[in-house]
Amino acid sequence: MGDRDAPRIAVAVVTMGNRPDEMDALLESVAKQDLAPTRIVIVGNGCPLPDYAARLALPGEVTLLEVDENLGCPGGRNVALARLREFGDVDIVVELDDDGLLVDADVLSRVAHHFAADPRLGIVGFRIADEHGETQRRHVPRLGAADPLRGGHVTGFLGGGHAFRTSMLDQIGDWPAEFFFAHEEIDMAWRAVDAGWRILYAPELLLQHPKTSPARHAIYYRVNARNRVWLVRRRLPLPLIPLHLGVWMAVTVLRNRSRPAALRAWFGGFAEGLREPAGERRPMRWSTVWRLTRLGRPPVV
Repeated sequence: MGDRDAPRIAVAVVTMGNRPDEMDALLESVAKQDLAPTRIVIVGNGCPLPDYAARLALPGEVTLLEVDENLGCPGGRNVALARLREFGDVDIVVELDDDGLLVDADVLSRVAHHFAADPRLGIVGFRIADEHGETQRRHVPRLGAADPLRGGHVTGFLGGGHAFRTSMLDQIGDWPAEFFFAHEEIDMAWRAVDAGWRILYAPELLLQHPKTSPARHAIYYRVNARNRVWLVRRRLPLPLIPLHLGVWMAVTVLRNRSRPAALRAWFGGFAEGLREPAGERRPMRWSTVWRLTRLGRPPVV
């Protein structure tokens, strides 16, 4: 990041084109930030894009990228990251869901402050809350009944609103595109911590987002299980793999014991995760296991 007081920030958004009103509102909230992004990159994930720069008064350079098929969220984000890497003129990438909203005008300037204050900070996670200010339990990156307003160093981050240091991405690599949906954030977070980077949960960075359930996606149970198996095959030391999978198998059965169709889909995905190639195996060090445990979330839960 050099000696600049304000790091250069890019905003990246991936859309399937099915939320035009929400997308306009998000971009308008980006335009109102008191620190203007250097670049805005928008990826049409299997859809055409309108000329946002002509429709809206957007700051910085606006780049529209259209891909022929839906690559999933991580694959679409990699398209944006690849173009930003070609430009080579940003230090921080802020990635936002297309139905999110930056309520406050100082979000990007606060992001810049966090990264400028800590050279080993690799990821900053936002707080996600609905229009009533409620944060769902699954959106708090801590175990237990954690307070969504308590910030600090954590072991993970939320895909809907976060920021990456580009030098960290250069070291650990991009999103696992083959995951398509589910657990890609864990893969990124574990790689970041294993490489010595810190992850900060900053609840003052608010992304307003409608209350949703991940099970709204038809592929949720199958892909959730498949990706969990892939995740541990790629990232955990061998002794922890059966422990992690055993814990999550028990949790899944308890949560869905009255939903046989969901369990069938989940176990089908589990078998797929065992059967299909998981990608490069690069297990974390045992010191990373201890570090994650000290931060409050051992990599078996």
